[in-house]
Amino acid sequence: MISISRYCANGFNASNKLIVMRCSEASPVTVANGNVDLRSVERNEIRLGLPSKGRMAAETLDLLKDCQLSVRQVNPRQYVATIPQLSNLEVWYQRPKDIVRKLISGDLDLGIVGLDTVFEYGQENEDLIIVHDALEYGDCRLSLAIPQYGIFENVNSLKELTEMPHWTPERPLRVATGFTYMGPKFMNESGLKHVTFSTADGALEAAPAMGIADAIVDLVSSGTTLRENNLKEIEGGVILQSQAVFIASRNSLMQRKGVLDITHEMLERLEAHLRASGQFTVTANMRGSSAQEVAERVLSRNSLSGLQGPTVSPVFCKRDGQVTPDYYAIVICVPKKALYKSVQELRAVSFIQHIIL
Repeated sequence: MISISRYCANGFNASNKLIVMRCSEASPVTVANGNVDLRSVERNEIRLGLPSKGRMAAETLDLLKDCQLSVRQVNPRQYVATIPQLSNLEVWYQRPKDIVRKLISGDLDLGIVGLDTVFEYGQENEDLIIVHDALEYGDCRLSLAIPQYGIFENVNSLKELTEMPHWTPERPLRVATGFTYMGPKFMNESGLKHVTFSTADGALEAAPAMGIADAIVDLVSSGTTLRENNLKEIEGGVILQSQAVFIASRNSLMQRKGVLDITHEMLERLEAHLRASGQFTVTANMRGSSAQEVAERVLSRNSLSGLQGPTVSPVFCKRDGQVTPDYYAIVICVPKKALYKSVQELRAVSFIQHIIL
């Protein structure tokens, strides 16, 4: 069908003109008396947008599976799927930037993308809501990087870069980036007056060496690729710390039946999984005169209090024909980052026969 849509970073093209597209997924509109009706087509199903390719796509499916929300795709070539546990929900595989755009246009209701994509293509649109801001994968940062050599050899901070006398209206700092909204916004807020931007996708690290740019703004994970291309990050040059986030359309949450309920269920499952994945259950057998006495010793250490306190239960042994409690089993939940300290403190409060993680 023929549809008219406004598509770019904020749902409109740069000149704010209508673009005619041939697309089965765009929202159909009508034109009458010169007026354009941009309302989304009426639909009953709820739509969740997921990344269609790459590492984030695979990790998103893994996360949903761990939350007992397995995505069922009949044909791997199709871009639509379902989650049997969530009735009336359709999963649509899209490019991350298109997920954000279609949330704004009303063609999607929910989505999972990187925070950098939300900021770049959402451009602070008030209809976008971040439901969960830390899904704990897809970690990276949007950062400014400059060469390690030449006039940049002794430049180690954004302040020093800004104060360099080299940048003039005739010779501005040239920055290559695929982030054409966040890059200029950051530079403008940083006080760099003489800057020009060139748009590039992929292999940005080669731009300074080729003489195409003086610096780049790009996503960085470990920083290895930057170093291998003789580039460096600088103090104050990190624009955004990013990871996968769960987002929604405000209009859909408020107006579309069932969206709020599905969002709530997904959020509960995500929270439960993420909290559990960061916790370890530690079981230890300790000697003591009573459960009360053992509990008091355990609770004397702050790191051993667990989520609500330790579970203490007797361990019965048979000695000389008599069944008596010989040890007490201690069970506590501790955060992953406090695991080693908790084990050490358990050993410190008393003799421990066994520790099981």
